[in-house]
Amino acid sequence: MSSAVAVAPTRLGRLRQGLPLAALLLLVDQASKWWVLHSLDLPARGNQPVLAAGPFGLDLTMVWNRGVTFGLLSGDGPLNHLLLALLAGGIALFLLRWMARAETRLVALALGAIVGGAIGNVIDRLRFGAVVDFLRAHAWGWDWYVFNIADAGIVCGVAVLLADALFRRPAGPKD
Repeated sequence: MSSAVAVAPTRLGRLRQGLPLAALLLLVDQASKWWVLHSLDLPARGNQPVLAAGPFGLDLTMVWNRGVTFGLLSGDGPLNHLLLALLAGGIALFLLRWMARAETRLVALALGAIVGGAIGNVIDRLRFGAVVDFLRAHAWGWDWYVFNIADAGIVCGVAVLLADALFRRPAGPKD
């Protein structure tokens, strides 16, 4: 009689799960920013309505975010941009290490979304000194902050990590 032994995925295995999502998110993020800046020329156009469905709306609105989430720690000096880029890069490295040790595929994918988004915003900071934000959602007179694809990936990844931490049952011996 043979007994089946569950083998934990290797570190490389979890990286193989999360890194493709990080790369895809990074590619889509940078392509969308190129399109907004160069094809659409949103900085010159200003606000462009995209969707209006009853009380809901989605616009393309150009914002140069010189800070972090919600514009915190914003500043105009080149040292500020470099420090924020280095901080985000360091966080991305930490998350890559976490991804290599992730207990589940879902956690590896969530970390991939966060890493891809973080790197996308680091690229913006190094290229432009600010992050390119351009998506504005609104409903019933309420506006969400202007964001980009990288931000959406980060928020979704963090939401998955929180849900996993709150609702996943710890692996343990079976009765």
